Amino acid sequence: MDLNAVLAHPFWGALIRIIIALGFLLSIVPFLIWWERRLLSWMQDRIGPSRVGPFGLLQTICDGVKLFFKEEIQPRGVDRFVWMIAPGIALFPAMTAYATIPWGPNLQLTPVANVNIGVLYVLAISSLGVYGIVLGGWASNNKYSLLGGLRSSAQLISYELAMGFSLGTVIIAAGSLELPKIVASQLEPFWGSVPWLHNWFILTPWGFIGGMIFLVSMVAETNRTPFDLPEAESELIAGFHTEYSSMKFAVFFMGEYAMMLVFSALFTVLFLGGWSPLPVNLTYLADHTSVAWLAGLLRFLESSWIAGFWFIGKLVGGISFYIWLRATLPRLRYDQLMALGWKGLMPLAILNLAAVSIWIAFGIVPGLIAAVAITVLFLLVTMGGLKKFEARSVTLLDEAVPLR
Repeated sequence: MDLNAVLAHPFWGALIRIIIALGFLLSIVPFLIWWERRLLSWMQDRIGPSRVGPFGLLQTICDGVKLFFKEEIQPRGVDRFVWMIAPGIALFPAMTAYATIPWGPNLQLTPVANVNIGVLYVLAISSLGVYGIVLGGWASNNKYSLLGGLRSSAQLISYELAMGFSLGTVIIAAGSLELPKIVASQLEPFWGSVPWLHNWFILTPWGFIGGMIFLVSMVAETNRTPFDLPEAESELIAGFHTEYSSMKFAVFFMGEYAMMLVFSALFTVLFLGGWSPLPVNLTYLADHTSVAWLAGLLRFLESSWIAGFWFIGKLVGGISFYIWLRATLPRLRYDQLMALGWKGLMPLAILNLAAVSIWIAFGIVPGLIAAVAITVLFLLVTMGGLKKFEARSVTLLDEAVPLR
């Protein structure tokens, strides 16, 4: 049977795309966990996983088998039904959101569903992941778990607004909500006038600002360091998943790593040109070179045959960014977390959206003038407020005095 005919069939084509997407997502999560442990050990001058399998590659598989056979402890007083389904609710949005991410130019293989409101769909589905955390914390009948869930909901609201405004700049510039069309707009000549460069949005002034806002927001959305306050061990004894063990504990972390992968993929699609290997247009360079083997190599590097590998390489780079932050930055205080989201990222994202709107509507010169004016306004209005955190002081006593 012809493969193209099978892929064109509504049922069989969709089934093959589902198998490819879910197979990749579920199979790469153990590798991501191993990569985080290995990279952190290199950064911290430790050995890391090294005993089970070559370079410790099978360590994550052994940990999964161990968690599967560990005893599951259910505390008294939990809401049994909600407590049981909360980990699945945390994992489900990552799988559903990834179904709309295109990782190559062949639309018969990817994405699973090319919805015409792709960006809004991913934002809407990804925001549902917090329900698993909130419900898990509430159903655990533990005050520390409840506080972790409440922190996660407040954190999501604070940073999802800034993320939405940052993505609005991409939507306005591309003129579409469909993710494949957004990638196609980034493969056009840079600013419409430089044919040997791709128009990656991260290379534009407004795209760079929007991309940086998205990077910070996606770290906060996935509850990763330095924004891991919902599971802060020092004050919440692991937070929302304190009362979970065995596979339910593992499913929570599968959902976290899968959502990290989804946001890295979304950043790649919206700002880094999707599956294109470099901002340089290799096909254009191949057409203007007289060296036959070099032209063939350049065309192969930008062909659809290896487009998925370039996309996966960018995903690994996004995950490495998460790990680098974890090894570098300490956890923020809660007031710092809120101040950064509402006083810093939110106004900057709104002003950046206004600048790109003027750019698209009236041209590059008014857009640049608006960008400079908005930047100055942002620095004058908001940066002073960011530094006004609550003053903290520590008093050392020679002798402890009990409270009366």
